[in-house]
Amino acid sequence: MQNDQNKNTKAIVTGGAQGIGFATAKQLVAEGCKSIALIGRDKDKGAKAVAELEKDGASALFISADVSDGKAALNAVEQATKKFGVINALCNAAATSARGTLLETTPELFDQIYHTNVLGPIMLMQGVVKGLIDAKQPGSIVNVLSMSGHGGQPFLTAYSSSKAALAATTKNVAHAYRFNKIRCNAVLPGWMDTPNEDVVQKKWHNAPDDWLAKAEAAAPMGQLVKPHQMAHLIAYMLSPNSGVMTGALVDYDQMIIGPNS
Repeated sequence: MQNDQNKNTKAIVTGGAQGIGFATAKQLVAEGCKSIALIGRDKDKGAKAVAELEKDGASALFISADVSDGKAALNAVEQATKKFGVINALCNAAATSARGTLLETTPELFDQIYHTNVLGPIMLMQGVVKGLIDAKQPGSIVNVLSMSGHGGQPFLTAYSSSKAALAATTKNVAHAYRFNKIRCNAVLPGWMDTPNEDVVQKKWHNAPDDWLAKAEAAAPMGQLVKPHQMAHLIAYMLSPNSGVMTGALVDYDQMIIGPNS
């Protein structure tokens, strides 16, 4: 039987050409979504992602934009709406995990992280929510946060802070628009196996080529978080099947906050 829980979904997915974003887009399309806009910076990756989604039966659009630019984020919502009509699902997956301890965090680094991880998602939510309210339609938002939002490692001071800020924003938006039937939830993944994580590990931590194998061998469940697995949860949270679920911050990891602290 065909899975069609997202058959009426018209979605925007940021960071949609790779990693969590693309896995989420693929899952939405597998569940019946026929209209999907991907936002990212790499046009070549975007073109390949669109081609794959269209092969799967969706009408897909790649919007080249840097979400750290608030005006560009709002403009991306306008472009997607012009193409597909009112957008009723948003997944904010794009982020930067640039490193920096408290003592290393410059004003420039702070701005870079907060503009990407907080300002961009807020402006995208603003654009989508405004469209839904004007059209008097329900909708759903999922923000991809991080387990680092609970505190994080010392070398992720500004990043952890930005994810905590977006967690509070998630609950604020959920509370503000529940009577408009606009839901807002978040998922907090732990250490992930993504192409970008390979870049991060080698750039910031001088990791060897076999860092992933070593990390997974030491992990309680023998793997890091896989985007295609988590995408099922995000797609569910975006779909009407998740009912009245709103304001939820769902940890998605094998490390448990609290007992080991």
